[in-house]
Order: sequence, then structure tokens, then C-alpha cells
Amino acid sequence: MGNIVAIVGRPNVGKSTLFNRLIERKEAITDPTAGTTRDRHYGKAEWNGVMFSVIDTGGYVSGSDDVFEGEIRKQVNLAIEESDSILFLVDVQHGITGMDEAIAKMLRRAKKPVLLVANKVDEHARQYDSAEFYSLGLGEVFCIAAVSGAGTGDMLDALVAGFTKPSEEAEPDIPRFAIVGKPNVGKSSLVNALLGRQQNIVTPVAGTTRDPINTRWNVFGHDVMLLDTAGIRKKSKVDEDIEFYSVLRSVRAIEDSDVCLLMIDAQEGVQQQDLHILSIIQKNGKGLVVVVNKWDLIEKETNTMKAFEADVKQRLEPFTDVPVIFISVLEKQRLIKTMELAVQVYEDRKRRIPTRKLNDELLPIIERQPPPMYKAKQVTIKFITQLPTYVPTFVFYCNLPQYIKPSYERFLENRLREHWRFTGVPIRLFFRKK
Repeated sequence: MGNIVAIVGRPNVGKSTLFNRLIERKEAITDPTAGTTRDRHYGKAEWNGVMFSVIDTGGYVSGSDDVFEGEIRKQVNLAIEESDSILFLVDVQHGITGMDEAIAKMLRRAKKPVLLVANKVDEHARQYDSAEFYSLGLGEVFCIAAVSGAGTGDMLDALVAGFTKPSEEAEPDIPRFAIVGKPNVGKSSLVNALLGRQQNIVTPVAGTTRDPINTRWNVFGHDVMLLDTAGIRKKSKVDEDIEFYSVLRSVRAIEDSDVCLLMIDAQEGVQQQDLHILSIIQKNGKGLVVVVNKWDLIEKETNTMKAFEADVKQRLEPFTDVPVIFISVLEKQRLIKTMELAVQVYEDRKRRIPTRKLNDELLPIIERQPPPMYKAKQVTIKFITQLPTYVPTFVFYCNLPQYIKPSYERFLENRLREHWRFTGVPIRLFFRKK
């Protein structure tokens, strides 16, 4: 289980800048074109070989541009509940504000490691100005300039040193399937139907599950761990922060799983929030089965299922090689088939293709349809091999790897998928100089 780090602080102290710095990508990626902004508040970071997840709370909660005391309070509570460590960002140019004091008061009561980070310390004199933040009673003040990255190394050293290692109790080495999706889509009902008992309290109030519940399912020769992701605790928050909570809760289960069953409500179709969860599944390189629930409630016509499946796949582009199954938890329709699909995706994800086979099959195809020339230079791929990684990863050795276009990358991925079954499994391709 990875560590989750939340960044909190009042508006305009530089939370998003620090977030982008930690996940090592430029602000430009958060441009307004569809799809790019979808997941800009959740990312993976790495420091000295330690991987962790970063959540920018400010990016999620509505009205966070205005200084709403209540909104900030909500963000901080959320960070305290859901993360393992907290980075509390303050602004050395403005000094301590009332809101900083209010946040500090909440964090002092939290039983989580908190690092107090003074941002915008971009010149030596500002170091002295940061001393006043010691009065917040949160220990050492780390001075950084998020824009340039100055000082972030010491801060990250301290952050990573404070991570509590996962408990040593070894879980059984069996496939782990996370059942994810937005609240009230039937996740807990599916677990209960599979287990044949009322394991989780199921009520029609969205988000009654609190924490991921791990259950062992050992039926028909399948032995797997089911991770039911939590919904939301407080009813009052449901209408406003429903997406943030469910996404954040899903993060843990997704990171901890091998295959994700993404449940979609047949009556609502694919929603923005489903795509958000999908992007986190893809980022983590997990297997995927799309489960369309409440299919019994849909008026059937000819080809309804085909049309719906085509629509789902179109929304999931470019990752369209995904199994889609239509179920009804209430009528207990196709539930075992769903688990069989998930097991199949799990097995396919472990597939190892011998190097010789890879080259025998793909090199002739590549010769017939080589990469497009670049500036009158011929790009040639000479050799292919699969790395022994958790996510199926293939390395193509070629003379000019930098000139391989994304469209040709997709062409290669599609050929791989045609020859070997990787349905529901993300594939990673790398191009290296031979």
C-alpha cells in the first residue's frame, strides 16, 4: 500500500505549483482541453526510490478560489482523514494569517505527520521572515520556492523519512480485485451477492461504505481478494464533494489491486467521474473490466447492448481493448462471469512473451509498415523484448527512438494486442537506442 500525501493551505500559497513540482510535470499540462484537466489533482511522485501519491486538496473543493473558511476547513479535515502525511503550505510573503492559524490548530490535533512548508522563499533574506511560522507550533519550518524547486530536497527527505512502512503481516498472495465506481452504483451489493451474505450495509443513500473492505472470495476454484471501495461518510457532504471523496477513496483500493472492476450505472452511462477513476486506474497500470450494472432496468431493443458497449468504448478512448460486461446485481445476472473475466485479465496481465516469438511475429509486420521517415531519415526497429515488470512493458530497440510518433506507437500496441490477448490490460512501450 503506497503512502498518500495531501497538500493543504489557504488559497494562492502555491499548492498547485508544489503539486506539479512533486509529480514532475509542467503546469502547461493542465490546459483546458478535454481530458487533460481530468486528473490534475492526483499524481504519483518518487523521491530516492520511494513512490508515493500526492493529492492537491485545493484543486478539488468547490469555491476554493474564494477564501471560504468552511471550504478550507473541509479540505483540511479531508486531508487529515484520508492521507498518511500532510504538507501544510504557508506563504512567507504574506506572513501568518488568521486562516493559517485556524488550519494549524486543526493539524496540531491530527494524529498524522505534518510538515510545515514556507513557500516563496526565493531569496536569502526571506529565510529570516519564515521564522515567525514557528509560532504555529508545528515544529520545523521547511523553506522552499515551489516555482524553482529550491529547498524541496530537504523537505522531501524529511517527508519520506516520516512514512510509516506498511505492516509486515503478509496478505495471502492471491489476485486482488478492486470494485470501484461512483457512489450508489452497486459496489457493496455486488460484493454481498458474490458472498451470498450481507457483509456491507447496503442502503440507497450514496456512500454508506466507509473504508475499503477486503474480503476473500473462494468459489468455483477461484481464490481472490475483493476490495470494496468506500463511499462517503457524511450525508451533508454528498451533494458537493461526492466526486472528490469517492475518487480519493478509490485511489487506495486501486493502488492496492491487480485488476479493477469499474462499475457504471446503466441508466446514467459513462459520467465524468467514471473517466476520472479510469484515469487513475490507467496511471497505476492496473487491469480493467467495465461492469455495467442495473441492466435489468433498461428498456431493451435490438442491439441495445452492442450500442451501449460501443458508446462506453468510445468514451474510454484510446484504451478500447477492454472487456465490458452487463450485469444485474439485483437479479444476480452474470456475476460469476464477471469474476471469470477479472481472473482472465489478471492472468493476461502476467503474460510473458518469449523474445524470439515477439521478434518473429512483429518484425515482419514492422518491415512491411515501418515508422514514418523523419527529415529524410529512415527510422528502423531492430529488436523487441519484454521487460519482467508488473505491467506488460515492451522495449523496441531502434536507431532513432526520438522520432517514433504516438500514432505509430498505437499501431504497434494494436499489433501486440492482435497477436496476444491483453484485453483489459494496459501495455507500456518504450523506444531505446540499440
